[in-house]
Amino acid sequence: MKKTIYTTCLLSLIFLLTLSCEKNIEIYKKDIVLELPDENFDYINGSYKTAISEATRQVPQLLKNTGVTNEGAKLGRVLFYDTQLSLNNRVSCASCHEQSLAFSDSKAFSVGFETKVTPRNSMAIVNPIVNNSLFWDSRASSIEDLISEPIKNHIEMGMESMESLVRKLKTIEYYDPLFEEAYGDRVITEKKVVDAMSQFLRSMVSMESKFDTGAAKGFTNYSELELKGKEIFFSKDAQCSSCHKGINFSAPDGGGAGARISNDFIDQSDNGFGDSEYAGPEIMGTANIGLDVVYSDNGFGQGQFKIPTLRNIELTAPYMHDGRYATLEEVVDHYSSNIQLHNNLDDKFLEAGQVKHLNFNDREKSALVAFLKTLTDQEFVTAERFSDPFIR
Repeated sequence: MKKTIYTTCLLSLIFLLTLSCEKNIEIYKKDIVLELPDENFDYINGSYKTAISEATRQVPQLLKNTGVTNEGAKLGRVLFYDTQLSLNNRVSCASCHEQSLAFSDSKAFSVGFETKVTPRNSMAIVNPIVNNSLFWDSRASSIEDLISEPIKNHIEMGMESMESLVRKLKTIEYYDPLFEEAYGDRVITEKKVVDAMSQFLRSMVSMESKFDTGAAKGFTNYSELELKGKEIFFSKDAQCSSCHKGINFSAPDGGGAGARISNDFIDQSDNGFGDSEYAGPEIMGTANIGLDVVYSDNGFGQGQFKIPTLRNIELTAPYMHDGRYATLEEVVDHYSSNIQLHNNLDDKFLEAGQVKHLNFNDREKSALVAFLKTLTDQEFVTAERFSDPFIR
């Protein structure tokens, strides 16, 4: 049985007058229903049935060490999906990060506050616990830093400040008991809002793909084409795994608050990869991959952008920071023959000062795409604990 909490999104005149200096903002008013289970979901243990390494077996302890609780993650889930976190009550964090798409957006650029459009593609939220630097330009050093920027951004959610958000949340009846359950009292503060949302994001662990199952049984579950793609991906010639490395198929940034956790996941002495072809040292998390000769958006600098995880990549189209590629086939084509020579192009794409073209044939391209699709985690994108708790 589930308990249902009703609320009406009606804001007081005094609050509206203090909320923003913007004019002609249409505040969306609608009855919404928040539906939560009688018993809390288990955000600590999640679902790690095929743990392929000591690191994945240690996920529950890692979550506890970073302060994740079932009560805090539940509150974070409500905040993540609540459109009332935006100025006009139309946009939530989930508006640009949809669960079925591995918490990414199907649009090249997301539509935010008052139909304004973001300048970059919304990154998927997958295993953020192992990342230190976030956003395409790696400007955020922790999940906490990540939380408030979209809320205050006048393209995305439009709030004037986190203080304005706190005042607004105090007018919404269902938050008092949720904050009390998570923190022992009903006092709503910016720190608690950020902490609860951080707990929810940290609990978004995806480690239940066909690859994870295969790694535990010698990949006997793979087709011939998937095995060929795996071979190419980890080959010294293609070097895909030199950037998309370790158990998260990403490039963790050194340092930062999450460094220890990242190292736990990619430590070569104890991550299930050992000295195998899947192993490798920690590397910086940004690179210039030759998307353009001249960049209108320089990212981290000189056309460098964060190297994202490839987990659930099948679900996160369109691809790259500007969503320029609609399919994985187009992404593979880029690395095969369309890399542009740039002064800051990553060394792995160079040979004698020129672009090293891999020139994959059709079968090799199909094989790479087939392998990438084995990184999809259906449990992650369908789990109720990560789903929208609102009935709209």
